[in-house]
Amino acid sequence: MESQIPRKPRILCLHGFRTSAEIFKRQVLRWPAAVLDKLDLIFLDAPYPAQGKSGVERFFDPPYYEWFQATEDFTEYTNFEECLAFIEDNMMKSGPFDGFLGFSQGALLSAALPGMQRDGLALTRVPRIKFLIIISGAKFGGPKFAHHKLTSNAYSSPLECPSLHIIGETDFMKQESISLLEYFVDPFVINHPKGHTIPELDEKSTEVMLGFIERIQKTMATADEQIYLNAET
Repeated sequence: MESQIPRKPRILCLHGFRTSAEIFKRQVLRWPAAVLDKLDLIFLDAPYPAQGKSGVERFFDPPYYEWFQATEDFTEYTNFEECLAFIEDNMMKSGPFDGFLGFSQGALLSAALPGMQRDGLALTRVPRIKFLIIISGAKFGGPKFAHHKLTSNAYSSPLECPSLHIIGETDFMKQESISLLEYFVDPFVINHPKGHTIPELDEKSTEVMLGFIERIQKTMATADEQIYLNAET
């Protein structure tokens, strides 16, 4: 029997702090066609206009957006629950989605979503998150970012959600990104020599990315088969 062609993972892409969907898209689309041709990427603007200076204004034109706000010491958050509702509403309108690709603030948020969804605290009306791609990530409850009440148990048990973590050698978030790895089961890792940015993928990084895509396609195929079997019974 002829083997079925794996479907493309449909991915919701969450940009960094005070940037935009368009900026994130322009950066990600520099990746090799061998990778991009295997992914269905949907880029979403965060719900709140930037409430201060953007770190990318020398390189990219406005508008700029942010997912939620925090105090200067990152101990209290504003509009966090509203942000989760906004993401879920967009997933229902434009989905279903298989996973998330997040950078910086979008990565901080993405990394906590599987645990919050597992506990019934977020994304309760959409299918289970099947994987994450995290660029310059961190965790709530780590050295830099305090927990929000909804994230307090997000990392209470190892997250079996397949994950790929892209970590910059000179990124100010490097140690946060490395610390995040221990909360995921068998994470894939791409290291690059640059800082807090979305890197281009060299040959070695492309191989890792393609290996991860192959893995998540198997995860998706298993999940799709289970949905089919459930519908038949």
